Amino acid sequence: MITSVLVANRGEIACRVFRTCGELGIRTVAVYSDADANALHARVADAAVRLPGAAPSDTYLRGDLIVKAALASGADAVHPGYGFLSENADFARAVLDAGLVWIGPPPEAIEAMASKTRAKQLMGLAPLGEVTDTDLPVLVKAAAGGGGRGMRVVRRLEELDAALESARTEAASAFGDGEVFVEPYVENGRHVEVQILADTHGTVWALGTRDCSLQRRHQKVIEEAPAPDLTPELTDSLHEMAVRAARAVDYTGAGTVEFLVAGDKAHFLEMNTRLQVEHPVTEAVFGLDLVAEQLRVAEGHRLPDEPPRARGHAVEARLYAEDPAHDWAPQTGTLHRFAVPDGVRLDTGFTDGDDIGVHYDPMLAKLITHAPTRAEALRKLAGALERATLHGPPTNRDLLVRSLRHEEFTTARMDTGFYDRHLTTLTAPPPD
Repeated sequence: MITSVLVANRGEIACRVFRTCGELGIRTVAVYSDADANALHARVADAAVRLPGAAPSDTYLRGDLIVKAALASGADAVHPGYGFLSENADFARAVLDAGLVWIGPPPEAIEAMASKTRAKQLMGLAPLGEVTDTDLPVLVKAAAGGGGRGMRVVRRLEELDAALESARTEAASAFGDGEVFVEPYVENGRHVEVQILADTHGTVWALGTRDCSLQRRHQKVIEEAPAPDLTPELTDSLHEMAVRAARAVDYTGAGTVEFLVAGDKAHFLEMNTRLQVEHPVTEAVFGLDLVAEQLRVAEGHRLPDEPPRARGHAVEARLYAEDPAHDWAPQTGTLHRFAVPDGVRLDTGFTDGDDIGVHYDPMLAKLITHAPTRAEALRKLAGALERATLHGPPTNRDLLVRSLRHEEFTTARMDTGFYDRHLTTLTAPPPD
């Protein structure tokens, strides 16, 4: 039985895992960099271990230091959160080799899905070979990593070589792996994903769908569950492909299988072998705590044969300290006051008086609402964001409110090009 968990991460996800651990009576251990010495996740944990340095490469990316911290603090398990080391098979092995419980999929499954080219092969798919004019537009992607790094859209054949070289350089810098591949680019597609949960006894759940089409720089901004206006046949097909991907690598724990959907066709993108930022909308719809389920799976418990029934609709917005009107520029400073109305789930790594620095992602929080219908969930979230108290650096709050009320979004006609089309009007000053 797990008694003490170290979270190998920071900020919002560390606080979120700690919350579930506290409810289950599990002791919590944080790690923190010098830049995070006063961060909320380091303050709310039962114990906190300093990782000397400020940059991620010196701290949160140092698997050796994190394993030492777990052993020194008396933790018996490690939860990777998301990002940083969450999809690093060598780190998972180091945790297991140290005699600790790894709250995640087997290292072999992480390796199998870490390369997008290998993942496509496991799914019986293949990237494009030699590209011709008839294949355009195409998308150049990094085989490792994500978050839009190493990704280029190519619409003219003469631009392909430069895009390949640029993507290789960025991928090598970001992920230590310069491998890239080319696949068809789906114009006006929707980004749809399936949450999976698998135990060590062969049971695999497909927990509905999520739509994550509203993105900036290939990074998600607003997510919802279930994905609206999918036919039952397409939904069943997405579930079947997601379960097939999990079984192909003997997956255990929580993971996400991602697709681009155009019309009634779904194109497999990748499998993320970790908990996703947007997991709360699935939790709200299914009445589950996915972190608690991760812990139970890690302890060897068996899932019921069928998942719980989905109810209602949930939507999540990511609140960033950034200026969308000026190329999404990150903002820094003191967050003097931060409060949201009752009735809204708030996942955050910040509180009143905290400093927003330059070292890490500028996401302040996630706000999540759940209601019987999609329209009610959208209205509830837009209203909560509008009434939230935010005293400090500029944020994307106004953009989120306008996006949630935009006719293209409220009628579920959005796609991944939403902000390419509407950013100027969504960020324009109000007439008054």
